[in-house]
Amino acid sequence: MILVLGDSLSAEYGLKRGEGWVPLLEKRLAQQKIPAAVVNASISGDTSSGGRARFASLLAQHKPSHVVVELGANDALRGLPLQNTEENLLQITKAAQAAGAKVLIVGIQVPPNYGGDYTRRFEAVFGKVASTTKAALVPFLLKGVADAPDALALFQADRIHPTAAAQPQLLDNVWPELRKLLAAK
Repeated sequence: MILVLGDSLSAEYGLKRGEGWVPLLEKRLAQQKIPAAVVNASISGDTSSGGRARFASLLAQHKPSHVVVELGANDALRGLPLQNTEENLLQITKAAQAAGAKVLIVGIQVPPNYGGDYTRRFEAVFGKVASTTKAALVPFLLKGVADAPDALALFQADRIHPTAAAQPQLLDNVWPELRKLLAAK
């Protein structure tokens, strides 16, 4: 069972149910005859500390074999200290691994208006947690969307949340690393 612990980017914010990358993942698993259920425990607005606070009960309830951690964007939007984000992601990953789950960290980037130093340090948090815990890593969930030539057309009016048309690309960004984890024994 795959548990997705994320924020609005995984919780289908502003989309019709079934249009987000997580429901598309369920369809892909079925199409490829990979026997894995998916629980989407993503909550719009969630931070890494919120995910960490509810993770133990999610682990106990669902006993996942795989955990996809897509948190941190709201930490940056709120200007939370990077060391807190890193520590929360580290503890979520370690708890999942201690419970026997394979972990995929899904990174996010912030716009350059946050300043070059903060932007680089924020982006590095995800790789550092993955490296420290030997978890798999997707460096940037919005690759091919936020940096696409027609990027504005791929975002809702808020310019933060991708449209339904962008969701297959999000899944395509996650899928290669998740597929490797699912195939690993």
